[in-house]
Amino acid sequence: MSKIKPVLVLGGTGYVGGRLIPLLLSRGIRVRAGVRTPEKLKSRSFAASPDLEICKCDVLDEASLSEAAAGCRAAYYLVHSMSGKEHKLFAERDRRAAENMTRAAARAGMQQIIYLGGLGNEEKGLSPHLKSRLEVGRVLGSGSVPLTFLRAAMILGSGSASFEIMRHLADRLPIMITPRWVHTKCQPIAISNVLHYLADCLDHPRALNRNLDICGPDILSYAQLFQLYAKIAGLRRRIIIPVPFLTPGLSSRWIHLVTPVPASIARPLAEGLSNTVVCRENNIRDISSSPLLSCAQAISKALENDRKGADTCWSDAGPMHNPEWLSCFDAPYAGKKIMQSNHYIQIEAEPEDIWPVLTSLGGEGGWLFAGMLWKIRGLADRLAGGSGLHRGRREPGNLRTGDALDFWRVLELVENKKLLLLAEMKLPGEAVLQFDLQKTGNKKTVLKQRSGFAPQGLAGLIYWYSLLPFHSWIFTGMLKKIAHNSGHTIITGPRKLNSCSKSTCGLK
Repeated sequence: MSKIKPVLVLGGTGYVGGRLIPLLLSRGIRVRAGVRTPEKLKSRSFAASPDLEICKCDVLDEASLSEAAAGCRAAYYLVHSMSGKEHKLFAERDRRAAENMTRAAARAGMQQIIYLGGLGNEEKGLSPHLKSRLEVGRVLGSGSVPLTFLRAAMILGSGSASFEIMRHLADRLPIMITPRWVHTKCQPIAISNVLHYLADCLDHPRALNRNLDICGPDILSYAQLFQLYAKIAGLRRRIIIPVPFLTPGLSSRWIHLVTPVPASIARPLAEGLSNTVVCRENNIRDISSSPLLSCAQAISKALENDRKGADTCWSDAGPMHNPEWLSCFDAPYAGKKIMQSNHYIQIEAEPEDIWPVLTSLGGEGGWLFAGMLWKIRGLADRLAGGSGLHRGRREPGNLRTGDALDFWRVLELVENKKLLLLAEMKLPGEAVLQFDLQKTGNKKTVLKQRSGFAPQGLAGLIYWYSLLPFHSWIFTGMLKKIAHNSGHTIITGPRKLNSCSKSTCGLK
């Protein structure tokens, strides 16, 4: 009977969870994915599987967690809360979430919880980030449901936060001024090995009530890892100069400026780099004999996958904020004044001829018009602590709901019809950018561009009106370039589009 019960995966839209779910499905395992934003998971290629059930769930809401856990035989616990504005409270939040999970699993009568945490010896000045990971393991193991606690060091794979930090630092800095932790020893593991270990532990009697270190075959210092990456990537040997005065805070700010990973995520990772993280045992090999990739093989595979487009990325995690005023940009309904800059163009083409150009925006391809201004805006945002343009995009030419797109987030995507982006840059208000395709006849399509901004106070109004002249120029220029890149002729426009209201715009 237990074999037909589903397995609950918490953190299914994250870097590891988004790759674990299709692996479990390929093994014929029924999966229930508990996520805060189901729309993000529904856009994945595996979402149509009859063995996958997607439910809305928040580990900090015990009622929703208990509902998601009901009827499941086991659970993968792959969540944490160290990113964004909440990073100062992540330990408290993680402890409370783990306590909720312990009770929910017991009520559901589960047979196993599998938790992926971090390596580290708590007796030797462990970082707050790694201490929290160990505490979560203790909380999850304190209940009646057997725990399998897999403890990993740095994960090497395209899209992982740790790998992206290493890759961008090595790519962009031939001379690296680093903290002393650059000589700390670590034992990285390939993401593919992590996934197979997670899957192989499910229902395995030897995995119950055990803490298992999982690592690759190589023990290296971070300096050696940088040099290995440079060699594989075809770069010159990096000059690495360790200095004693670079604190985790300063390191995280430097990482923020040079890599796509924001300081809120970089800081807890940087704090953990001073801790030696190597396996003290290899008992996992009694459970799984999955062939281990060396660091060189893992880096080569990550670079190859990065060129094709990562399946998941560190920026995938977290809920999507959907502003209340997005319903037709309706100011009276939302109780806010919504500023708008809207334009349209008519093109001699079908919607499907234009759609590939829209879904190629951002990343290496840029925003088609006024590229220098986009770069200046991205740099200003990065200096202000925002994401800037560094995040790029997960994969060229392919977008999914929930994807990060430079300093935007894909809120909604309807093929050949609509692309809605939410600004995640530092702003005195909330901003969206929307593109709509409307077929108006044989080989005739109207492309509408709407930018909406809900200002916050006087600063928001000053920001909007100071940029309004540039908006009109940038967006009409972008519409022309979209038409040009589609290879089709402009019939009308670009022209100004009247601001929409709840009764007339029909956006949602």
